[in-house]
Formats: sequence, C-alpha cells, structure tokens
Amino acid sequence: MCGIVGYKGREEACDILIEALKRLEYRGYDSAGIALWHEKKIEIARVKGKVDDLKRITAKKRLKGSMGIAHTRWATHGAPSEKNAHPHRAGDIVVVHNGIIENYMDIKATLKRKGHTFLSETDTEVIPHLIMDYIKQGADFIEASRLAMKDLKGSYALAIIREEERVLIAAKKESPLIIGVGEGEYFIASDAPAIINRTNRFIFLEDNDMAVFRDGKVALFDTDGRPVERKVQTVNWTGAMAEKGGYKHFMLKEIFEQPRAITETMIGRVNEEKGDVEFEELSLPDIGQVKKIWMVACGTSYHACMIGKHMFEGNLRIPVETDIASEFRYRDPILEKEHMLILVSQSGETADTIAAMKEGKRSGAYTLSICNVLGSTLARDADGVIFTHAGPEIGVASTKAFTTQISVLYMLMLHLGRRLGIIEKKQLQSLIGEIKRIPRKVQTVLDMAGEIEEMGRRYMGYKDFLYLGRGINYPTVLEGALKLKEISYIHAEAYAAGEMKHGPIALIDEHLPVVVLSPKDRTYQKTCSNIEEVLARRGKTILFTDDKSHEMLSRVETTFFFPSTLYELEPILSVVPLQLLAYHIANLLGTDVDQPRNLAKSVTVE
Repeated sequence: MCGIVGYKGREEACDILIEALKRLEYRGYDSAGIALWHEKKIEIARVKGKVDDLKRITAKKRLKGSMGIAHTRWATHGAPSEKNAHPHRAGDIVVVHNGIIENYMDIKATLKRKGHTFLSETDTEVIPHLIMDYIKQGADFIEASRLAMKDLKGSYALAIIREEERVLIAAKKESPLIIGVGEGEYFIASDAPAIINRTNRFIFLEDNDMAVFRDGKVALFDTDGRPVERKVQTVNWTGAMAEKGGYKHFMLKEIFEQPRAITETMIGRVNEEKGDVEFEELSLPDIGQVKKIWMVACGTSYHACMIGKHMFEGNLRIPVETDIASEFRYRDPILEKEHMLILVSQSGETADTIAAMKEGKRSGAYTLSICNVLGSTLARDADGVIFTHAGPEIGVASTKAFTTQISVLYMLMLHLGRRLGIIEKKQLQSLIGEIKRIPRKVQTVLDMAGEIEEMGRRYMGYKDFLYLGRGINYPTVLEGALKLKEISYIHAEAYAAGEMKHGPIALIDEHLPVVVLSPKDRTYQKTCSNIEEVLARRGKTILFTDDKSHEMLSRVETTFFFPSTLYELEPILSVVPLQLLAYHIANLLGTDVDQPRNLAKSVTVE
C-alpha cells in the first residue's frame, strides 16, 4: 500500500499521474515512483520522500509517454528507500502493487533457483519476475499476467505494463482499485479522489477481476480468463469536493463540513411527518428473529460502534457486543444465524473489517456494512449496506466520517425500533426532530471555534493529556484523545471516568491537563465526583459541558459550552470541540496535520 494510479490515453501521462498521486497523499506514504511507456521503452523514476520530490525528478528527466503507472508506498516489506519504492521491474515488465503477497518467499526462492535476481526487499518484486518467467515459458503478456495472479496468495491491486506492447493491465483482489472512464482515455486508481477531476464515471472492480486496456478499449476478465461485465457508474462528487476550499488543512475543512455531511446523510431517510426512518438501499432480515447484534470496526469507526452499543441496548433491549476488527476472528467468536454483524468503515476497504465480515458470512449471520465509499469491498460484499454521505474525507485523521457514522447508527436504531414496535410513531417523530436539529447545533459549536483555538494555545506546551468521560461519552473521549495523539504526537490517554481511581489517578498533578466531558445527563453527578478527585490532585481541568450552571464551573481551569441534545446524540456535539482542540494544538505545533507520520488513511493490509 498505499496509492496506485494509471493512465492510458492520448495526453502526456506524466503530469496526469503526478497530479493523481498528489490527490492520494492523504492516504499517507513514505516513497513514490512512476513508470512511463513511450515508443516501446519504459522509463522509471523513484524517490524516498514526497510526490513533489518525484515531480522534480520527472521534470529533470523530461519523461514522456501517453501510458503510465505510478505509486505512493507505505512500507510493509522492506524499509522506506528508493530501491524498495515502486514501480518494480523484471526484464521489460513493470509493476506497481498495493497489498501483501503472503507466499512471496516461496515464489522468490523458486525464481532464484531459475536464475532470477532481486534488487529490493519487497514482496512486490516477485510479481514482475513471475510474469517474466511465464513469458519465457511461451505465454503472451496477458496470459502470463493472469497465470501469475493465480499463483499469488494474499491481497493485491496491480497495474502492469510491458515495453513490447502498448497494453495496460490492472487487477484486484482484496485491495481497492477502480477504473475511471473518460473520453478516449482510461484511468485506474486506488480511490476516486485521485481522478475525480478527470472523470466521474467509474467501474468498480471486484475481487479476482482483471482489466486489459488496449486499442482504446477495456476488456474485463476473471483470473480464470472468463469475460466479466461490470457497470459504469456515475458518482456525484466533484473535484472541488476534494480540494481545501480555502482552509489551511483538509482536516479543518472536513470538521467544518460536518453540518452539511450530517444533513446529507439524513436526506431521503428521515420523515418527521410520517414518523419513520427508511433506508431504500437496505433489505433486512426479520429483525424479530435477531437475538444479538455485533458491531465491529477499527480505530475511529470502533468508537462509533461503542456509541452504537449504548443506543441499541438502551432503546432496543437487544444485546450488542463491540469488537476491534483486528482481534475479532482470532478469539473464535460465537456467531450464529440469528445474529446481525454490523461492520463500520469509512473507506469500506479496511482489511481487518473485511476479514470480520467474511467470518460473519461463514457463520450465516446477516452482515450489514456502514461505509462512505460507493463500490468499496464492504459495500459490495455485505448482505446489506448503508452509506454515509460524508463526501471524500482527505485528512488522515477522521472527523466527518465519525459523526455521520453516529448519525447512521442513530437512524438505524430508530428504524429497527419502529419495525420491532418498540418506538411508537409520536415518539419517533420527536426523536427524528432532534437529529434534524443536530446540524444547526454543530454549526453553533463551529461558530465558537476561536475559543478552542485560544484553548489550544494555552495547552500546546504540555506533553501528556488525560481524557475522562462516562456513559455514551466515554467512547467520545477515546476519540478525542486519539485525535490529539494522531496529529500532534502528544501522548493522550482516555479513560472511563469511574476507572480513573484504578490507576490513572497516580499520574495527576499540576503538570497534567485533564479533559473532562460532563454534560447534564444521567452520568452528571458521578462525573462531578470524578472532577473533585482530579481537583484534589491539582490537575488542570478542562471542562466540556452543555450545562451553563455546572456545579464545577468556578473550580475548573477552563470551560467550553456546547448545545444540549438527547443522550444518544451527545457524542456528535461533544466530539466537535475535541476535534478542534486536537487540530489547533497540532497546527500551532507545526505538525503535518493532514498526513501525520506513520499513518495511512485506508489500512488495506492486516
């Protein structure tokens, strides 16, 4: 991983590919490279560093060609370096690859015995050598590529070119890859934002698909050589949606886009007058037969699942178990046909979450994905899908995806409650009315962003933070602490406030800022007691609350007020100032907010 782009058309490919790589920088990477085909010759440029460094090299070399492939790499096999950067070459075969080839050591050993010499430490390099080996055995380029893919175990998104012929091959298995369809030209990319400025017509490849571009056309096959058909789909994202729009960082833009994103996620789904919530794209099983619900995800999406658990158990009285996707299948979970498995992922390509989905399908459980990307693996392969309509999220640290995921989980809870007869029409009308007010309330928080910037300036010099929350706001402080550590590199821990006395209280002194979420809800008095414990140890308490007469106001160091709402919807409002706090501290410290070190936007390997 992390980003693949390709082009075949009439224009010079170099600038198109470099621009596409720039649009994929949000995924995080450590090196970059490009290969251009021109008059039966392929020239390659690679660099450890950024796409801008690659651009300078291509300009110096004056690379030309109307067909090419390019890549940004996040190291998995082999350290970040020029020799490990993609593209990789064997003979006249050149490849870029996302994913992991699990059996590359066996393939490499076999090829070495045949006289092949390897120059990198990567798993990817075996692929062009394997294709070359099949060509030496008499296969043509396309057949050799197909045979090589059948030998590969693991995950891949591939783009392959050869000097001998003006043909581009792309292939996918358990790693995202799409085709962009233009006027007399084709693109390939790991994600739509890379090429959305060139086309909004896409073919979403499925696992084991292979695309062959030649003579101005594209032909699709599976890895057994059988023709397959995939529809060309039009998406309504524009190039402007993937630009900063005047904001200093994509992350800040996306924080401020949350009112719109939540509104668009609700459109066509909530009907206050009828007292109903409907998902046209969803076909659910008999919900009355569902004995248990599982919610599985990674990172920020897992925090949304934890909030969903509070909503579903508190209102539907159905047991809900949340799991981190990377741990889920390794403990051999007891999944049954009467269970529903909800899988949450912004990209729909998170490898561990996809693996959890497969575990659910093997057990016969109903699988439901909540994701933001049309045509993603989770969207295609789950039994049902609900799309968040957040639009492209470019910043690595997720913001609007989180609040739209919470919005979907809330609406799903209402939908299921209506179907089960637990929530009556009049009550549902009231509950729908409140979520419809949420975008305006989020905007109220955003209008006070200057207060958070001043707070960030006050606390930017501290090296450790403790976050505390209770009930449905415990996962919210987990998310707040995650944001701070992701983009500012400041150590931050979050605890359920009642657990503070079981260890973290030992850390509290006058040098530790303690962020406390304490809205006027069912956990209010308990949280006040926890604040007392912090104050007794001279902790620097930063209070976030919706209660302007909070009993701790005169004793804490700093306070920020957000609007009141229903208990189930509190996290949407309370997380926004925590997102802003993390952003402003990171910005003031001068870190790379949109591309924090060591992180990738879509974790497509396990």
